[in-house]
Amino acid sequence: MNAIVVGLGSMGRRRARLLHDLDKTIKIIGVDMQDSRRKQAEDELGIVTCETIEKACKEYQPDMAFVSTSPLSHAAIINECLENNLHVFTELNLVTNGYDENVKLAQTKGKKLFLSSTFLYRKEIQYIKQAVSSAGCPLSYMYHAGQYLPDWHPWESYKDFFIGKKETNGCREFMAIEFPWLIDVFGNIKSIKSIKGNDSSLDIDFADIYHIMIEHETGHKGMITVDVVSRKAVRNMEISGEKLYLTWHGTPDSLKVYDYDNKLDKDIVLYDSVENRAGYSAFIIEDAYRSEIENFLNVVAGKEKAKYSFEQDKRVLSIIDEIEESEDNLK
Repeated sequence: MNAIVVGLGSMGRRRARLLHDLDKTIKIIGVDMQDSRRKQAEDELGIVTCETIEKACKEYQPDMAFVSTSPLSHAAIINECLENNLHVFTELNLVTNGYDENVKLAQTKGKKLFLSSTFLYRKEIQYIKQAVSSAGCPLSYMYHAGQYLPDWHPWESYKDFFIGKKETNGCREFMAIEFPWLIDVFGNIKSIKSIKGNDSSLDIDFADIYHIMIEHETGHKGMITVDVVSRKAVRNMEISGEKLYLTWHGTPDSLKVYDYDNKLDKDIVLYDSVENRAGYSAFIIEDAYRSEIENFLNVVAGKEKAKYSFEQDKRVLSIIDEIEESEDNLK
């Protein structure tokens, strides 16, 4: 099989590297308009590259595509890939542009349309889901996910990165990352309330902090804060109830469950080892990225079902739209 990776920034190169690790028989073709990115990918990964999807399809007849460009470009690229009869793996879209059209086109073409939701593949999330299900009692949680916007990609200005744009801003990205697994763990959302504001001096035209209260259909309740203000990158989760107290700080070694019989915290060890890449937060481990690519390959082969779909994402993005459009503001 042949695969094209569209977009050779940091994420595209990660996808290419992990795909090669998983199946060295797959020929990888990088696609990017920028000469410098193509050269970097060729030097780092030893892959061939092209300027356009059209050229890559004509010369290499690929079977699948990985779309790793900025979110607002996804719809058109996905459409072009499907028109060329490719199965498509795409990063988070953050907007629903082209969703209905591309889902229908994928069905017409008989191709798989696969959407990334990396945290669903984290072992910690899978453990938390089981613990919540087994608790058998109403639970409450408090969760904070935040990181100072200029620190997301310190090698470039946040104004040049999609998380600095109103339509695809950093708080929206946090919500699009966190809500799928929170819904998977605690259940569909019954009601939601939020307040938002601006606590930083960043030159942005969107809220930099949200406090969100959620009631799930299961009866579980949560309070979530997402922000692009926190100078320390944080993911802090606390779950409490009559039969469960669990904490997690976003890293593989930070999951703990309180043993209330013996009155002590128990470390939950789920990994023999984890792979981190230099320059990335300790929250970012390669294992989950590798697992979702493996899931995609198995979906294409008809062996597995995807953990997340465009239909689910459309519902999540509609909730995020509602939160962003809320008139409640912090004064």
